[in-house]
Amino acid sequence: MGFMIDGAPGAALDPASDDGRARWERAADLFGAWREGDGRAMDELVGLMTPVLWHVVRAYGLERTLAEDVVQTTWLQLVRGHGSISDPRAVSAWLTTTARREAWKVAKAHGKVDTTDTDDLDTLLPEQASAEEHATIGDENRRLWTAVRRLNERCQKLLRVIAFEDRPDYARLASDLAMPIGSIGPTRNRCLAKLRALLDAPPTAPTGGLA
Repeated sequence: MGFMIDGAPGAALDPASDDGRARWERAADLFGAWREGDGRAMDELVGLMTPVLWHVVRAYGLERTLAEDVVQTTWLQLVRGHGSISDPRAVSAWLTTTARREAWKVAKAHGKVDTTDTDDLDTLLPEQASAEEHATIGDENRRLWTAVRRLNERCQKLLRVIAFEDRPDYARLASDLAMPIGSIGPTRNRCLAKLRALLDAPPTAPTGGLA
């Protein structure tokens, strides 16, 4: 059975089904292509996996705005940490695990998780993390969002589109940003490159918006 996002039917999520296996295999192919320089592959990967991540995150009882933040953070974490994924076939598991960890953390902070129930915690959190690990994750997320805020408004808008829209309305986006439709893809790729550069830079690097 599929699921719905804003009235649009989602694909089956059972990884053991033929559709599920095809999804994971396609995700691996797209991730590999993106790392080899095909910017359009990221668009397809987002369209393929965002419904899955949305389903995972909403299972933690988060309201829509919090769930959107978690999904966006998951994609931005992939941009930052893609080098840690040695086998492209692991990208689906990496994305869902990252989404679960972040959703659990946000749910706990907003009182959505009963932290006194150890069995529930074991179910929600893929593997136990120490206080030091949670602190590290928090620091990484703060650094990530600081980097995003250093991008100009156009780049921030484009990155939000990457995170959430399965089929972006390019005509509307082009109108909102006063840019030709044909420039959206190349501009978005440049924005991702700038975000990578910010995340790779030393923490003491000079601040200032990047155009």
